[in-house]
Amino acid sequence: MDTLLLMLICGGGYLVAYHTYGRFLAKKIFKLNKNALVPSAELQDGIDYVPARKGIIFGHHYTSIAGTGPIVGPAIGIIWGWLPAILWVFLGSIFMGAVHDFGSLVVSMRNQGKSISEVAAKYINIRVRFIFFAIVFLSLLIVIAIFGVVIAAVFTRFPTAVIPVWLQIPIAVALGFAVYKRGASVPVATAIAVVGMYLCIAVGSWLPCGLGTAFGIPATGLWVIILLIYAWVASTLPVTTLLQPRDYINAWQLFIAMGLLVGGTVVASLTDKLPLAAPAINPSLPTNTPPIWPFMFVIIACGAISGFHSLVASGTTAKQVAKEPDCQFVGYGSMLLEGFLAVLVIICVAAGVAMAVKLDNGTILTGQAAWQHQYSSWLGAKGMGLSDKIAPVVIGAANIMGTLGLPETVGITLMGVFIASFSGTTLDTSVRIQRYVISELAADLRIPFLANRWAATTFAVLTAAALAFATGADGTGAMKLWPLFGTSNQLLAALALLVVTLYLKRKGGFKFIITAVPCLIMLVITNWAMVKNETIFLADKNWLLVTIGAGIFALALWMTAEAFMAFFSVTHSTEPPQKADVST
Repeated sequence: MDTLLLMLICGGGYLVAYHTYGRFLAKKIFKLNKNALVPSAELQDGIDYVPARKGIIFGHHYTSIAGTGPIVGPAIGIIWGWLPAILWVFLGSIFMGAVHDFGSLVVSMRNQGKSISEVAAKYINIRVRFIFFAIVFLSLLIVIAIFGVVIAAVFTRFPTAVIPVWLQIPIAVALGFAVYKRGASVPVATAIAVVGMYLCIAVGSWLPCGLGTAFGIPATGLWVIILLIYAWVASTLPVTTLLQPRDYINAWQLFIAMGLLVGGTVVASLTDKLPLAAPAINPSLPTNTPPIWPFMFVIIACGAISGFHSLVASGTTAKQVAKEPDCQFVGYGSMLLEGFLAVLVIICVAAGVAMAVKLDNGTILTGQAAWQHQYSSWLGAKGMGLSDKIAPVVIGAANIMGTLGLPETVGITLMGVFIASFSGTTLDTSVRIQRYVISELAADLRIPFLANRWAATTFAVLTAAALAFATGADGTGAMKLWPLFGTSNQLLAALALLVVTLYLKRKGGFKFIITAVPCLIMLVITNWAMVKNETIFLADKNWLLVTIGAGIFALALWMTAEAFMAFFSVTHSTEPPQKADVST
């Protein structure tokens, strides 16, 4: 019953937060105006700027920010105990993560849907534009290169997920065509698409598919090449053709998976089959486990606060929101739902794993013995593969779904498709955002050719490919820089909050405190973690990470100093009045 109570308290708390704190932000802090002219209407081009229904853009935004972050992070972070993980996910998402996402979305929309990097130049100064661009470009470069490896690893670990994931593409294209070209009913078209998606999952469970070695390139390298080619195509097409509808149906896949986990948690808890086996606070940490301060707050990012979300909010989402009031649902609400997903993941690894863990020799462990078996070593270690990091989640989820009568193989296939699909949506969106970043920078530097969407996308994909294959044909080169991603990602969150804080400061009064407090917290935690990481890199004599890490750290300090000077120089609002949407 403790597990059920935990889920109900967190779920209920998120609902209360949305209707209280979220509404306060919408009405009192950002003053959302239903008649304001938004970028999707003002700059509508049928490719990137396209007004979307609130439910559809929510699906796109949610699946883009979710990815594997709220799965892998909590699965690793629970090593310090389920209580600190839950507190960080619950409180962090309400007062920090959702505020960060909401603010980034609103500020971008009020600046023609420009990226947070471009907006930084307006609210701080022209110099920080290039600092922010450098940090954003590097972060997206790692994400694009690494997610190809992530999906390749999932396809290798779950070959039954290959066919369902690829068949989602024609289903999504058909859905977009039906809704936008034929005016089909969204609920009916959605139901047909979701049913088709699950039929594909059934087909995939019967027809596992994999790749071998070709031209001297192993399966992971081949998948990375295929996925980057796909991402190039998907990122140059109009958002309504593939990106948006695919993200939307993936959102429904997630809703159904979360529904199964919620139902399974209720059934298992009522029959006393789901006790919390993980310790509330773990007194016996495995060897090499870093200290909880500051590393838990960097490792558990998505689900609490993540800088990548500001790139999505100010990248693709701000160009598709149809009305300002939709920002509360899309920006604030999606982060809270991601927080609830992280809560369910914590339940899977804190309690679901304890229901049963099957060893290679046929032995079945249960209770604390099962949990200790999964967490006898530090999952965040560089030598641990992706399958090792997500194994507790998959096992726990399959066990919980099994209480509803779902066979274990089906539950594992569902989780495999779910993880690969969400990694794919993150890859799609990241390449498109990187294209925006490159195009904006090229326009600033007066390089018109590179501002072209095809050239910018090609540059984004080729640089990611160069990183992926820098260490060999297996396409895992980005793993060399992966240790930098956690801190650079949380640094982005702090810097995005810094920009939103300056925006609110220009509005006058003390509204900026809402974002200034989480901004200062993230600046302290992230810089603390970066310094500790640098000492580790130095001890390991990893000069590549030492050099790049020090460079990012220096750029962050520079931008922070520039922002603080800008903050104390602002005395009154310099914002032009919002334009009304004359079309309404």
